Amino acid sequence: MRLLVKQTNLLLSKCSAALRQQLSAAKSTGSVTKFAPTGVQLEIENGNKLLGAVPAKSPAIEALHDNDSVSRTHQSSPLTDTFGRHHTYLRISLTERCNLRCEYCMPAEGVTLQPKSQLLTTDEVLHLARIFVEQGVRKIRLTGGEPTVRRDIVDIVARIKELPQLEHVGITTNGLVLTRLLLPLQRAGLDSLNISLDTLKVDRFEKITRRKGWSRVIAGIDLAIQLGYRPKVNCVLMRNFNEDEIVDFVELTRERPVDVRFIEYMPFTGNKWQTERLISYQETLQIIRARWPEFQALDNGPNDTSKAYAVPGYAGQVGFITSMTEHFCGTCNRLRLTADGNIKVCLFGNKEFSLRDALRGNCTEQELVELIGAAVRRKKQKHADTHQMHLPHIHLPLPLHLLQARLPALQLRHCSSLTHVNAEGKAQMVDVSEKSNTTRTASAEAIVLVGAQLTALIAANELAKGDVLSVAQIAGILGAKRTSELIPLCHNISLSSVKVQATLLAQQQSVHLQATVRCSGQTGVEMEALTAVSVAALTVYDMCKAVSHNICITNVRLLSKSGGKRDYNRENHQ
Repeated sequence: MRLLVKQTNLLLSKCSAALRQQLSAAKSTGSVTKFAPTGVQLEIENGNKLLGAVPAKSPAIEALHDNDSVSRTHQSSPLTDTFGRHHTYLRISLTERCNLRCEYCMPAEGVTLQPKSQLLTTDEVLHLARIFVEQGVRKIRLTGGEPTVRRDIVDIVARIKELPQLEHVGITTNGLVLTRLLLPLQRAGLDSLNISLDTLKVDRFEKITRRKGWSRVIAGIDLAIQLGYRPKVNCVLMRNFNEDEIVDFVELTRERPVDVRFIEYMPFTGNKWQTERLISYQETLQIIRARWPEFQALDNGPNDTSKAYAVPGYAGQVGFITSMTEHFCGTCNRLRLTADGNIKVCLFGNKEFSLRDALRGNCTEQELVELIGAAVRRKKQKHADTHQMHLPHIHLPLPLHLLQARLPALQLRHCSSLTHVNAEGKAQMVDVSEKSNTTRTASAEAIVLVGAQLTALIAANELAKGDVLSVAQIAGILGAKRTSELIPLCHNISLSSVKVQATLLAQQQSVHLQATVRCSGQTGVEMEALTAVSVAALTVYDMCKAVSHNICITNVRLLSKSGGKRDYNRENHQ
C-alpha cells in the first residue's frame, strides 16, 4: 500500500493540475495500479488489498500453456481490468455533429454542441490512438455523431491505418454520403463499415430523420457490397415504431451479403426508463421463426456482441445485440474515447477520465498510460441489471410518511434470537466462518390451486405458453440457484443438487410443487428450497394467467431440513 501511494504521489507531482484532480480521485477510490515486474502484480481496488505473486512454472505447466508469456503480458497491461478482461477494441467518436435529426435522438433544431476548442484535434486523436495501439488495442472503430461530416475523415482513416500492430479500422455511419466517400475510404485502408438504418420505408425514414436520403443509404449499402465489403446494417428495434419491419430486414439478407443486426432499444431518456418501447431478442426471434422456422443460430466469436443467425440459403445473416436482456459484459473488450477526449470504459457507466486535459497539461506518455490504466481498472464486472434499470424508484429516498411509520421498528433493541439483527437493530449477514462443513439438505413445498378448466388444459398440454410443469420445474431450479440475489441476507451457496417435482393433482385441481436442495457447506439451504417452490409456483401462475386469474398459491412451507445445528421435520411438528 505504501509503495502504491508513494508512486501515485510521484506521478501527481509531475502532472498538470487538471490531471492531479483525476489521479487524486483514482487514488482515493483505490483504482490506480502499480505494474510490477513480470509475474507479480500489486493492486488496490475499492479499498480491498489484492497481493498476488505468480510462482515459477514447472516444465509441465509450461507445456500446457504455450501462450503463457502472452497471458502474463495481458495481466500486466494497463488495458486489462481487475476481472481479467483485456481490451483490444477502441471506439473513437470524431464529432458530436450529425447530418440527420432523428426524432428519437435529438430535437428538430438540433442540440447545443461543445465549443470546438473542447473537442480533440486531429493530431490529438491520432496521438491517443497510437498510445492505445502501443498498449494492445488491435481494432479501432470511428463513430460520431456522424464521422463522415469530418472533412478530414479520409485522412484520419489513412493515418490510423498506418499505426504498427493495428489490425483493423472500421467506421459506423448513417450512410448518407457513402456513394461519394466510400471509394476514397477504401483506398485509405478502411476494413469494415457499419451502417445505421432503422427502416426500409422511404416515408418512415423521412419522418424519423426529418431529412431525405433513404435511397442514398441503400445505394451506399449496395456500393459497399460491390467493393467487396460485407456491411453490417444496424437496426434499433422499438415497439410501435418499426417492429412491423423485422421480417423485411431479414428478407434483405436473401440476395445481399449483409449482416443485419437488431439492437435492443436502450430505454433511457434523461432519468426515466421507457421499457414499453423495448422489444427483446427472444420476442424478435419468435417473430422471425414464425416466418422462417428453419432460422438457425451460427457460431460466434469470443468477443462478439452479436448473436448470429441466418436463414439457410440466404446470402447474408442476422444478428441480435442483446444489451438489455442478455448482457455480454463478461467478454467485453471495448473502450470508448469521446469527441471531447474522455475515456469511457462502459456505455452504461457515467465515470470518465479526461485524456484531453492530461494531454494538454503536458503529461508524458507514461503518465497518460497510467491514467488509462486507472480508468480501465474502475470498470465494473457488469453494467446495472435490467431489473434495476427498469425500477429507478429503488434508488429514491423513502417518503417521509413511510419513514415515520417505520421508526418504532427501526428503534427496536437487539434481540439475541434474531441473528440477522446487530446490537444497533440494523440488518446484518450472519458470519458462518466458524461453522463446520456438513452435508445439508432441505425440502419445501407449495400448492397452486388452478381450478377445473386449467387442470384439463395442463393435463392435455394445450396452454399457449407450453408445458406448464416442465417450465415450472426449470424455473424452480433457477430460483434456488439465484436465492442469494433475491433474499438480501442469504449467503451465496454452492449447491450440490436441486430437485424440483411438479405434479398435477387432477382431483384436487391443483399443482403440487416440491423442492429438495442439498449442499456441503457451513449454512443451511432451507431458503433455497423455499425460493425454488415459490418461483415454480409463480411460474405456474404466469403460464396460466391468460386463461384465468382465479389462481391461488398456498401452503408454501418448509418440510424438513438436516445437517445443521437444529434439524427439522414438519411431520414431527403437526
